[in-house]
Amino acid sequence: MQTPTVKYCWHPLKAIDAITPMLLKMATKKTLIGFAFACVFTIAGLHAQQVSPTAGIKWTLQECIEHAKQRNIEINTYRLSQQSAQQDLMASKASKLPNLTGTAGQTVSNGKNFNSNTGSIQNQTNVAGSYSVNSSITLYNGAYINNDIKQKGLLVQSASLNILQGENDITLQITQAFLNILLAKENIIYLTDLVNTSDAQVKQELLLYNAGSIAKNDLVQMQAQNATDKYNLVTEQNVYRQNALTLKQLLLIPFDTAFDVSAPDSVDVQRMYPALRVAVNAALQSRPEVKNGELGVRISELDLEKARAGLLPTLSASGSASTSNSSQSGEYFRQLDNNFFQQLGLTLSVPIFSRRVPRTAVEKSKIAIAQTELNLQNTKTVLSQQVEQAYINVQNAESQYDAAVEELKAAQEGYRIANEELKAGAVNTVQLLLEKNAYLQALQVYTQAKYNTVLYIKIYAFYMGEPVTL
Repeated sequence: MQTPTVKYCWHPLKAIDAITPMLLKMATKKTLIGFAFACVFTIAGLHAQQVSPTAGIKWTLQECIEHAKQRNIEINTYRLSQQSAQQDLMASKASKLPNLTGTAGQTVSNGKNFNSNTGSIQNQTNVAGSYSVNSSITLYNGAYINNDIKQKGLLVQSASLNILQGENDITLQITQAFLNILLAKENIIYLTDLVNTSDAQVKQELLLYNAGSIAKNDLVQMQAQNATDKYNLVTEQNVYRQNALTLKQLLLIPFDTAFDVSAPDSVDVQRMYPALRVAVNAALQSRPEVKNGELGVRISELDLEKARAGLLPTLSASGSASTSNSSQSGEYFRQLDNNFFQQLGLTLSVPIFSRRVPRTAVEKSKIAIAQTELNLQNTKTVLSQQVEQAYINVQNAESQYDAAVEELKAAQEGYRIANEELKAGAVNTVQLLLEKNAYLQALQVYTQAKYNTVLYIKIYAFYMGEPVTL
């Protein structure tokens, strides 16, 4: 559908300066008013060149999204959780290996002993040492270690999906805030041109009033309209500043840093999007929250397998080697050789009665599986509802957009006719201002409807895994 265009003439103030001498020479009031309004009428087109309300760093939508993904605190928290899960996985894999510990001890003792050769009591000092290494390994524990390794691997994947989910959430927030800024900037453009036109109209009305061509009531009405136009501009500038602050805070940009967005050349409504069933199926297959829910079920199932291992026997092997020496027992290295001792052993631990602790763990694991399955079902249901709501939002926005286009066309034509009729004396200033306000209201409704439609279509496509672009 073609976007309606709004035509405008040269700068209104320059137009007034050029036509003022001619207007003062014209004979009739109708001719004066009609000619003046025809020349000073100017409204900015929706696709005119945009001027930034503030100067500063300009960010594109993609730059905002990428910056937020890197700096967002919640997403970085998820990244740290992923690193922690990776360490847990490494520790679980290492538990299959044998451990090895070494100990060394050295003691010094002093005491009185009876010397049978001399028949006297003497002080005697003894230095003794002991040294050993010990190792053990689990040979069988009901596949607990293997299942734990699998579970830790799934937890790493789950942590990665949490990061993706956080990035998706911040992407939607950034997109909405960015489009709100573009909407406010576009409103500021045509409201600024409107104020310029209104200023020119007040100036012209004042000249006509001083020349005795119009009544004071017409001048006062134009001045009141001029004040309303300026108020609307200030209001929209405040909206822009608030929207810019919202986006700036989402990006965690310091408060003393200048900030502005880089608007694309045009923001057009793309009317092509898939059917609801296609979108729901795509979302259920690609969205990280669904994959995370599926991993949750598998993680709970591995918890059950680990709990069942508590009902099975455990077999482990151990070995040790040790030696010792004493200063009272001869040569050092010979003592180490004579006292060298080795030991190997197997230990079988069979649970006979453990006060139902393992059995309780098994039953609670089954309950946890049922809970994660319900969580997965709920996640799919909520996601399907979100996609359906996004689809309805797109349809509603499109209907409003189509109606706004027709309303704008009608209001634009009505304003044009009012200007022509003013030249012919068929309407007065009040009637022209009514048509002007109707046109401006239709223009604002159209702009809002356009950006709403763009936003809802982007959200709908994003649920299917398509990146957000402008």
